[in-house]
Amino acid sequence: MAEVDTVTLAATQLLDRDPGIRANAIFRLGASGDTGAVAPLVQFLFWAGEREQRSVFGALAALTGAQRESWFDWQVWQQQHPEIAPFAGYSGWLAEVFARVDPLFRRFVSSSVAHTIRLEEIVWGGVKVDAIPALDRPRTTGAGAAGWLDPDDRVFGVEINGHARAYPQRIADWHEMVNDTLGGVAFSLAYCTLCGAAIAFAGAVRDGRTFTFGSSGLLYRSNKLMYDRQTDSLWNQFSGTPVVGALANSRIVLDVLPIVTTTWAEWRRRHPDTTVLSNRTGFRRDYTRGAAYGGYFASPSLLFPADVRDPALQKEVVFGLRAAGGIKTWPLARFAPATVLNDRVGLVDVVLIGNAATGTVRAYESRGRSFAASGTDALRAADGVWRITEAALLGPDARSLPRLPGHVGYRFAWEGYFGVNTE
Repeated sequence: MAEVDTVTLAATQLLDRDPGIRANAIFRLGASGDTGAVAPLVQFLFWAGEREQRSVFGALAALTGAQRESWFDWQVWQQQHPEIAPFAGYSGWLAEVFARVDPLFRRFVSSSVAHTIRLEEIVWGGVKVDAIPALDRPRTTGAGAAGWLDPDDRVFGVEINGHARAYPQRIADWHEMVNDTLGGVAFSLAYCTLCGAAIAFAGAVRDGRTFTFGSSGLLYRSNKLMYDRQTDSLWNQFSGTPVVGALANSRIVLDVLPIVTTTWAEWRRRHPDTTVLSNRTGFRRDYTRGAAYGGYFASPSLLFPADVRDPALQKEVVFGLRAAGGIKTWPLARFAPATVLNDRVGLVDVVLIGNAATGTVRAYESRGRSFAASGTDALRAADGVWRITEAALLGPDARSLPRLPGHVGYRFAWEGYFGVNTE
């Protein structure tokens, strides 16, 4: 096996301005026989020109015996081979790569930084730190002042302690993070457009600390890495866990709050007193529907690499639920036409009420009951009629069944981050 210093020196020379030095570095890494050279070569592919890419493909083939012809495919190959570890100095090398794009990336990645994910799977998302600006305690209006919204516009609806608020997707597309307070509770709406998932996380954790978040500009398996402003740790947006930095080994998991994707007309019908995120955000953006990611949402392809089980279904929209003892997902198509499903997740009996036409699914504990629809806003079980609210199902004799914190997202994300099989 080649000396580590040889790979370290050649990897450093990949970053040289002189193309001749870079070409020699590619050759030396490919000839080293050291698979620790795979990670810097794959990372370098993202930045390389066409001629250099061909040389890197050859070097990677020599090291691995695999044949791939794009950075995307090599990054997926790397995800599939966790046994291929990078050379010892890779974290410091990666920090230098990212710092050349934006020196602020050094806040997140540095030599010897703690991490619970493979650093070689972190890629640049094409924007600098906070170039996708979070909205902090944003301006809101009453529903009557939101005439700029169309009835069929998608919104992310949250109700906390009886206070309802709608976050229009066409604004969230541009900001992807809202740090807000509703009903006296601090929370963050973390939206990953690449995963199609808007998730409401409680800001406070069990040790008493409260976190607020921004967008790092870095990605992991086609999911945004958000960062907390208190420690500059990177977090997996889909799982709500810190994965790189000071909190990486803290075992913190953010509590997920109930959120619903629905239309503005339907949310307003159910919540006539709702507030709504104002389009006067303080930023100049085109907040018309589809202006930011309309092409991506309509495409079956991913923009960034992720190892997926079935490319034909990778962007199928599914509803997922995390409950005690398990996680389960259902395709949104299961709720066309509007449907009530009785099921079980882990140790919990659940009932799901969904409508694929509006993209809406809510889930509640059922505690052994079997429910069926009873009009627009109610369910019927053997013991009577239960009224559907955001917080709970309200039944006879003041009984209630709590709402469960599920959310929609693309199939590849639920499968990739939690390993679940969609029904």
